[in-house]
Parts: sequence; structure tokens; C-alpha cells
Amino acid sequence: MVVGREQGGEDGIALLIRASRRCVLRFAAGAAAGAVAGRPGFMTPAFAQGAERHGISAFGELKYPADFRHFDYVAAEAPKGGLFSQIGSTFQFNQNPTTFNSLNSFIFKGVAALGMEMTFATLMTRAFDERDAMYGQAARAVRISDDGLVYRFVLRPGTLFHDGSELTAHDVAFSLNILKEKGHPQIRQYLRQMVAAEAADERTATVRFEPGRARDVPLFAAGLPIFSRVYYDKQPFDESTLDIPLGSGPYKVARFEANRFIEYERVRDWWGANLPTSRGRFNFDRVRYEFFRDRNVGFEGFKAKTYLFREEFTSATWATRYDFPAFTDGRVKREVLPDENPSGAQGWFINTRREKFKDPRFREALICAFDFEWTNKSIMYSSYERTHSVFQNSDLMANGKPGPDERALLEPYRGKVSDEVFGEPFVPPVSDGSGRDRALLRRAVGLIRQAGYTLRDGKLFTPQGERVAIEFFLEEPTFQPHHQLYIKNLIDLGIDATLRFIDAAQAQARVNDFDFDLVVKRYGFSTTPGDSLRAYFSSQGAALKGSHNLAGIADPVVDALIETIAAAPDRGALVTACRALDRVLRAGRYWVPHWYKPSHWIAYWDTFARPPEKPRYARGIPDTWWYDADKAAQLERRG
Repeated sequence: MVVGREQGGEDGIALLIRASRRCVLRFAAGAAAGAVAGRPGFMTPAFAQGAERHGISAFGELKYPADFRHFDYVAAEAPKGGLFSQIGSTFQFNQNPTTFNSLNSFIFKGVAALGMEMTFATLMTRAFDERDAMYGQAARAVRISDDGLVYRFVLRPGTLFHDGSELTAHDVAFSLNILKEKGHPQIRQYLRQMVAAEAADERTATVRFEPGRARDVPLFAAGLPIFSRVYYDKQPFDESTLDIPLGSGPYKVARFEANRFIEYERVRDWWGANLPTSRGRFNFDRVRYEFFRDRNVGFEGFKAKTYLFREEFTSATWATRYDFPAFTDGRVKREVLPDENPSGAQGWFINTRREKFKDPRFREALICAFDFEWTNKSIMYSSYERTHSVFQNSDLMANGKPGPDERALLEPYRGKVSDEVFGEPFVPPVSDGSGRDRALLRRAVGLIRQAGYTLRDGKLFTPQGERVAIEFFLEEPTFQPHHQLYIKNLIDLGIDATLRFIDAAQAQARVNDFDFDLVVKRYGFSTTPGDSLRAYFSSQGAALKGSHNLAGIADPVVDALIETIAAAPDRGALVTACRALDRVLRAGRYWVPHWYKPSHWIAYWDTFARPPEKPRYARGIPDTWWYDADKAAQLERRG
């Protein structure tokens, strides 16, 4: 689920879904994705025989055998105890890293607290040293029908909710069905190809999928939270509330103050503590999230030891502000961790639902007006590289002219897509770094004229005669410098460009309702994307409020290529289809590309220990770290 923040930081500080910048659980962006494709002929022998499986993945590949003891990237005997506190950098669905007014994080209403997913068990859980594999948590095994359309999850005995009541297949069926009916729009969209879930008996949950379903839909379902049916018999599921819900996960809510902090405590007798998927994880007795409306204030809080861990997203802070006493004397540590996930797309997404943004030539003019080279050098200490692709930093990204397999896939769409798709993929222009590259601004003027826009008395008008205005909005001021020069260049083109500051709840509501011109977001995708791409790029997503399709992309060719990706029979076909989709999306000029870096900047007070290696596809923080009592005592002695 979403691997940093979606807005307000230099790298967009991502989304969804799980243990990395992109999303807390990652399934929101498809990273928990991957099951066996639900089409005849795609089944591996183990699945075709309906054998019990301890895990599942996109193409049937599993690293860990049925009798594995723990994931390789954990310290199985890590001690329990202590506190981990942070400003959250990953979030999903209706969560927000700057504030909260609800503890219901799986619906559309309200602004939910970070970390609530830790309080719920799931059927299966992700292994972050594999591309997309999942292994049993509440489910000890799964049986899959020969056609891949029926999954029977066998629950392990002794699974309990926090009040001691038994977690049964009826709770699993209730959870999946209620999420499909009343969950957040992104969840409802991902579950579109789930027909229904039902309890065959107390320990067997049967989940049925539509013919032709995408490979990642079953794993998305397997990674969703399990709710208590009895608990929700007494109150509505889809209401924003600060009542603490009944969970079944490794943590439960201890205390909180809306808009300021929330603290979770480890469930000491948790039924799943000794599972192979849990050993060496969930090591802190308390996990606490602090909420700051202003990132600069948040950094001062870190210096004052208000919280203990920070992922840094602002290059100026990283380059110039780590000069305080606790850092210089070694009490605070800094590190750079590699990020091997696709870095994805970040930028100003252009709302093509609005008439003034319909023409891709005008959208390209908006791209020409942004001077990345000046911004990177003057504001961001040359810390970043330019984003080109929605699959940046991965083998899914298109490069050069399409090869034979890509051409074969794209040829049926000749005439329906730009001819550019059959050549080199679009790359944002490189400026002279002056901040006002006259050649690029002249190019922008030419594109604007080609699109039928006119300039009168220094003001730009659409072909329909309307004045062109663009409003940007931000929740806090850190990202303001990155907007200022861009806005100046837009004004020089005759556009009435402005910047407003609004509160987090209003910003989220406007994004959910597609009430914006251009908005900053970052999307990170998994190494095995599939059905989840519909939420970001499909015609269906464009029409669904609260979806990730902020640009309003509604292109039948894009829809068809997403179907091809979802149906890919092997990784080679998947890579080819993703590259083809990348070419079409880049040709559409749907966003003003920003920047990326394939690493995490982290800083922390030196009270922690951790395994020697992080999981390949996640930070592993706080998931695999633990409290070091000796370090903490030494830190206290040093003041």
C-alpha cells in the first residue's frame, strides 16, 4: 500500500501501499499483486492440480518452501521492546501524513490516521525479497481451481481478534464483500473482478473471480484487512469515526490525539507472532506516528527528539541542516539505502477533463515551460534525475525504438495513436539551466499556436475564447520554491498562473473530486503490475472519483494495453506490454515530469539495531528493525 507522500516533497513522497515510499501495503499500487492468471493455458502444474499452496505469486514462482522458518531478511531472534516513532512517509487510500480525523482507513470518507493497517490481519502477506510473492498469514494454505477462478483459503486454527473472539471464514467473506460494496473507490475498483466471497465452513473462505480476471486480483484480495463481522453488525462500516475498530493484527491502537499523534502497542499474545511470515518482525512494543502540518516544523521536532526516525525528502534539508549537535556528535545517524522498486511517475498531473487541457500540444507546451535543470541545480543540490517514464528505474520502461515484439503489439493501433509511439519514446526537453530557456519557451509558444490558442495583450485564450488560468495548490510551504519559477514561465506565456495554500483535508477532497488544474503526485508501481493499472490510467478510473487517474486518461488503446498486461502469460510478455503502454502514455503528455532518485535518505536517533541486509523491494523499516536497549542507555547518558 503505497509505498512516500503523494504531495509536498521533492520526490513526491509517495503512496500506497507498504514498507516503501510508494505505499504502505503496496497492494494499492499493485505491489502486493500477482496471482496465477485466470485464463485456460496459463496454469502451472501445481495450480492445475488444485494442490494446497503455502504461497502464491504472479507466475507461480516462490523462493520459500512450505517448511521455511522465516524470511531471509529478518533477524529471527530479534528482541522485542522499546519505541519506534516517526513522521509517516507511506500511506494509502484516505490516509494523510499531515493530519487525521478518522480511524477508518479503508473508506472514502474522512482523513485517516497512518498505520491503521497494522491492526488487521490479512489472509496472506508479502515477502519483500521477491518480486510479488505472498505467503500465508491468517490462511495456512490456499487451493486454486483448475481455471484459476476459485480460491479456497484454509484458515489456520487459533486466529483471534483482539477481544479474544475467533476469526472465521465468515469474517473473511464479510470483509471482502463489504470492501467491494462500500470500501474506498480504489479498493472497489481493484475488486471489480471479484464475484463474491463466501464461507464454505468456519475455516474455509471461498473467493470467486470473473472469467478473464487479471493475475493480480487474487493477491490484492489476499492482502486486504480482515474485519469482525460481529463488530460491524453494531455500527456502519462506511462512516468516518474515531472509535477504535476491533482488529486482529500484530498491533492495536493504544492512544491518540486527532491531528497530532497516534500510538500503537504490540499485541503481546498475538496469535501470529511465531508464524514464518512474522518471526523477526513487529519488534517494537510501541509504534508512534507524529503529525506536523509544516515539514520545517517537523524537522525541528526531529532535532528535539520528539520522534526518532525520519525519511528525508527535501534535498536542501539533507544538504544543509544536518549540522545540529546530536548529529555532529554521532547521536543521530544518516544513511542512504538503495531503492530497487520502479520509481514510477512523479510530476504535475494535468487534468484533461478540463477543456483547456484537451490538446496534447498545449500539454507539451506546459512541459517545455518547466526548467528541471535549473530547479535541480538551484533548489535541490543536483540530487535528482529527470523522470521520463511511468515505470522509471525498471526494465518495464520503454527505451529507444520499439523492438519486434513491441511493434507487433502496437501495430493494430496504428492511426489510433501518435506516430511517435512507433519511434523513440517522448523524453522531456533538456534546458540550458538558466531558469528561462528562450529556445524552450519559443518552442512552447509554437505548440500553443498549433493548438489554436491565441495571445491578446499578453493574455492567452483558448480556441473557444476563454482566458487560460492555472491554479496550483499546496498543503504546506516546502514545495513552494519548486513552483515559483515554473509559474513565472507560465505567466510569460500569457497564462494566469497562481498558487494557493489550503489545508490537508480540503486538498484531499479536491483531488478526490478531480477539482484541480495541475496537481503534484507520485505513483510507484510494482515489478509485476497488472489490474491495478486500471486505477491509474483506464477510462474506468477516469470516471471514478477518488481513483488515481488524476489526468483523466480515457483512451481505448490504453485500456486495451492494460488488458494485455493483465493477461500476460509470462514475464517477457509482461515487460513487452508495459513498454508499449509506457510509449502510449508518454506520447499523451499527461503530466509535467518531475524527478526521482533510486534511494532512500534516512536519519535516526541511534537507539535501533537491524539485520545486515534490507529486503530488496522495501526499506524494512520499522518492520525488521528493533530497539537496542544498550544503545538507548548510552544515548541517554550522552544527553
